[in-house]
Amino acid sequence: MARAAAEPLSPLHHPARFAIVLLLLPGLLLGCGQDAPEEAPAGDAPAEASPASAFLENLALHCGNAFRGGLTLEPPGDDMLTGTEELIVHFRECGPDTLRIPFHIEMEETQSWDRSRTWILTLAPEDRLELRHDHREPDGSPSERTMYGGFTETPGTAERQDFVSVERTEESGYARGWRIEIVPGVRYTYGTTRRGEWSWRVDFDLTQPVDSPPPPWGHG
Repeated sequence: MARAAAEPLSPLHHPARFAIVLLLLPGLLLGCGQDAPEEAPAGDAPAEASPASAFLENLALHCGNAFRGGLTLEPPGDDMLTGTEELIVHFRECGPDTLRIPFHIEMEETQSWDRSRTWILTLAPEDRLELRHDHREPDGSPSERTMYGGFTETPGTAERQDFVSVERTEESGYARGWRIEIVPGVRYTYGTTRRGEWSWRVDFDLTQPVDSPPPPWGHG
């Protein structure tokens, strides 16, 4: 009578194979019936700067530099400037929310400089901008008329902002204020507006920096 062949050992009866099964079992059980882990959501894209913030950033690109400019428009009868004097704008102080920009005017008759004016631009609540005119006397004391200005009432753009003078608008019965334009590396423009149009204007060439002037009066 022939002898029956011995049945092969199952993996669980083979010592070496049994050990391998024990090692693989936790991973096999973990993968059964489970979905693949979800990928972590990508981080949110950085919020785009508001027109007001972008405008201040464009101005701040020139911080520490001064530039020469001149009168380009004035209403009939205005004699503040002759149009032949030298004008200097100096981007002197640039904080995260406030910029101080002195405006120096050459006094041709006396061969001296009027350093009384500083434009102050501040980021206000609700993404608005505030413009103030800081006027000082030679001894640094505030002028009789100083810190006048106004706020933006529209978003504006990164290159242009309009500021409304409530006081002047109420006096005249039509919209009045100021406008500032900045084309980085090209032009900086400041002026007054009436009914949304320029009424007085000075332009500065941002392509050619000049030596920085002394501090404005009262800001040594």
